[in-house]
Amino acid sequence: MTAVPATADQPPLAPSISRQLFLDSGYVLLGLPLAVASFVVLVVGLSVGIGLVVTVIGLPILSGTLYVARGLADIERLRLPAVLRQSRIRPQYRLPEPGASAWRRIFVPMGDAQSWLDLAHGLLKVIVAVITFVVTLLWWAGAVTGTLYWVYDWALPRGPEDSDLAQLLGLGDSTIARIGLHTAIGLFFLITLPIVARGCALLQASFGRALLTGVAEMRNRITVLEEQKRAAVSAEASALRRLERDIHDGPQQRLVRLAMDLSRARQQLATDPEAAGRTLDEAVTQTRETLAELRALSRGIAPPVLVDRGLPSALAALAGRGLIPIELRVDPELASPAGRLDPAVENTAYFVVAEALTNVAKHSRATECLVTVTRHDQLLEVCIGDDGQGGAHLAKGHGLVGIADRVRAVGGRLSVVSPVGGPTEIRAELPL
Repeated sequence: MTAVPATADQPPLAPSISRQLFLDSGYVLLGLPLAVASFVVLVVGLSVGIGLVVTVIGLPILSGTLYVARGLADIERLRLPAVLRQSRIRPQYRLPEPGASAWRRIFVPMGDAQSWLDLAHGLLKVIVAVITFVVTLLWWAGAVTGTLYWVYDWALPRGPEDSDLAQLLGLGDSTIARIGLHTAIGLFFLITLPIVARGCALLQASFGRALLTGVAEMRNRITVLEEQKRAAVSAEASALRRLERDIHDGPQQRLVRLAMDLSRARQQLATDPEAAGRTLDEAVTQTRETLAELRALSRGIAPPVLVDRGLPSALAALAGRGLIPIELRVDPELASPAGRLDPAVENTAYFVVAEALTNVAKHSRATECLVTVTRHDQLLEVCIGDDGQGGAHLAKGHGLVGIADRVRAVGGRLSVVSPVGGPTEIRAELPL
């Protein structure tokens, strides 16, 4: 059983205080009649099912009760996002096997743990619903009757021996004292009403979340972590294979030639010193070229400038080596000591830009490129756009797959928009 997000990954924006107040109050006040209806229906179905379990009729009734509990739970799951400000999550229930008999289908919900949690929620929610309903209704009544007391004070009957609350508190029996006291009480209820309604709504919603989506969220989180682990292993393996191939095709071949040149120079020293000198000059050139290739390979792994000076300086150096004009727009806060990101995020962002620019240079036929790196709260957004021929996608076997694996390994998301004919935009969102 895994969780299936039913809405976008981004949580809903927080509404205004007044809107949230009415959402919370509506959630709590409507929760009691739903809880009572659920309790009555499920208690009757459970009692009849258990009572007739010794007969053939009891099992279908019990199974039907679990299906009813599932439907009532789905109604509650639809109401949770407005209070919890998160995407709706519905667990995947056990399904009968294809071709299963009617009796096997009856036993399917009985073997599903989430179905029993739905039933427990339908039976126990009424306790929480009654408490939160009474408290919320009391606060609304105190706020409305207190702040509007001046409107109906004249209509309240008072006997000669009646004592008002203001008199009991020693404030006198004047109209001003009486209206002032009740208005002050009403203002207290009115000011604290959003807090109380929010607390009651969160109490009721948290109870529903624990039973209706808690297990599903945990399993969904485990699934996400497993996917991130697989992506990290795949990205690391791809990086190692690419590094091995680059070393074999570049520095290793030059080192072999260097060894051959040095051996030839040693043989030439006795017979032809001038030829030996020319050979040694070639060996020096080979050494310098090998060092240059090794530095290029090290920059692709983790350049020193990234560690020493941060992401903006590393990207500036990367853009300076580009084969086409590259415009770089980086959030200036990322260059400050206080704005430095986690090393894993910096390495991933650098890797995304480096690999994307490599793909642009090799395949896009672009004439210019724009790299944008911005920070939004707990998210780093990296965007690489070019005016090339387009056609890039995340199909297996293409270079963008390695970028996607690296991004998923840190819990991020990669999107590619590249219609045929261009332009192309590669966007990575990395959590901070």
